[in-house]
Amino acid sequence: MRLSTRHILSINDLTKKDVLTILATASSFKEISERPIKKVPTLRGRTVINCFFEDSTRTRLSFELAEKRLSADSSNISKSGSAMANKGETLLDTVRNIEAMRPDILVIRHSVAGAPAQAAGATRARIINAGDGMHEHPTQALLDLMTINDVKGRMKGLKVGIVGDILHSRVARSDMLLFKKMGLEVTVAGPPTLIPFGVEEAFGVRVASDVRDVLPELDVLMLLRVQRERLGEHFFPSAREYARYFGICADDLKSAKEDLAIMHPGPVNRGVEIAADVADGPRSVILGQVTCGVAVRMAVLYLLLGETHSE
Repeated sequence: MRLSTRHILSINDLTKKDVLTILATASSFKEISERPIKKVPTLRGRTVINCFFEDSTRTRLSFELAEKRLSADSSNISKSGSAMANKGETLLDTVRNIEAMRPDILVIRHSVAGAPAQAAGATRARIINAGDGMHEHPTQALLDLMTINDVKGRMKGLKVGIVGDILHSRVARSDMLLFKKMGLEVTVAGPPTLIPFGVEEAFGVRVASDVRDVLPELDVLMLLRVQRERLGEHFFPSAREYARYFGICADDLKSAKEDLAIMHPGPVNRGVEIAADVADGPRSVILGQVTCGVAVRMAVLYLLLGETHSE
């Protein structure tokens, strides 16, 4: 098996066949995490370097576990300990120096949109975008889709609502691209100041002024984290007001389908975008997303290096 792309920089790099191949491979790898010994020799001798130039906990840990469970040799670079942060080295110089050590894959997270794509032009290694600025987070979208498919048993025709900071969210951007590519119907909602102009035409989604108006028809509700670190201006009056108008509590779900799945890419701001009883309630599949994350990352590492084996 192989993918049609050398790198995973954007959902646009992937064909429908690629997506289905990743999901099928991830499903087979998911079982490994249930074993007493969570390790297979699949990528023994392969080298992966995790370059996290922006803070991350769950994405970095998810990639590290995926690499260890496939027996890859992995190393980590963080923003605080890198020559970029302390000695003025550029991203490309950092990548070229790493390239000289002959890694097989670089997993790159960066606060600047396009940084992984820039790195891809400076190395023979495969690049996986682990989140770049407000651009994309493709493996998060893949794990979101895998979670939906696992819970619902299908994808095409499902109605998904995405609520919150659509403007700054790389997760929302990748989710919209992937969900539309795979035949899901998407409605977005949030404060008007956080809904990008022209999002309907650009992504083929519907915009609702209040998600509660469309809640009864949804199969999946994705609540986005309020990204305080990207809100340089006041896009809404206060967290309390956001929670009142755009947060979801148990009472809001009375009109929803019984099997509505509640999702959140984390970390969760309890009491702001989602109430605690919803985050921990029976409809929540938030922890299922985390489990799927390791499986999806195992799949993309394996499939990208599988292509290398065939060359």
